[in-house]
Amino acid sequence: MVAKLVRRYEIAMDKAFQGKTVLVTGASGGIGEAFAREVARRGGKLVLVARSEAKLRALAAELGGAHVIALDLGATGAAQRVHDEVTRLGLGIDVLVNNAGFGLFGKFDELSLAEQRGEIDLNVTALFELTHWFMPMIERRQGGVILVASVAAYVPTPYMAVYGATKAFVLSFGEALWAEYRGRGVRVLTLSPGQTRTGFFARAGDGLKRMQQAAPEDVARLGLAAYASGSASVVHGPQNALSVFLSRFLPRASNAKIVERMTRPTPELARGG
Repeated sequence: MVAKLVRRYEIAMDKAFQGKTVLVTGASGGIGEAFAREVARRGGKLVLVARSEAKLRALAAELGGAHVIALDLGATGAAQRVHDEVTRLGLGIDVLVNNAGFGLFGKFDELSLAEQRGEIDLNVTALFELTHWFMPMIERRQGGVILVASVAAYVPTPYMAVYGATKAFVLSFGEALWAEYRGRGVRVLTLSPGQTRTGFFARAGDGLKRMQQAAPEDVARLGLAAYASGSASVVHGPQNALSVFLSRFLPRASNAKIVERMTRPTPELARGG
């Protein structure tokens, strides 16, 4: 029974991505790279976007060829430049995977304004603008969008206040677009991973407590399967899904207090120890 169910999902994913052109942001590592590999394995064509041109070209060569667009999506006008380059190349995007993003851990007043603004620029503005620029093309081609949020989208996240707020935007934005476009032949999925083995922690800071981390390949496969099934949103991992479900029965203030106690920096970390 389980084998048959898995095979059914595999067939659905193959059908959803075979021969399709998929644009993946944040494709130089982590979940974005895993998405690229899974799409390539299913016969999809790729447009890879990230800051590191060397990493993108190495991945493209390994996967047998892909278009590479190397730029900082957090920069003003970056989303339009991606769209202009895709148009110049004569490509049609069937699926947009909005994966690029980062988080910072620390006390709100101790994290720099510029870095926190950078979270908003990449996690929200770039994601919104890319979706806006490519949605007309995607609708014409009857494709879809995958937006990578986080379990942090479901509850307030002290010491990652801006990151959690950006992911709450992604979740609300994605589910709203799913309802708006579901009758127009466009799929919109919001994928919410928990802690995953990526470079996230290197940028977030050592103070963030690490729990069991998922493999990025597993997160990407779940995203592709949920997209193929037409789901509005999905949370990766049974423990994460249970936590999200249970959080609905508590006042938001209570959730915020619980998360604050779980993530509060220790005196040693506060001193840099």
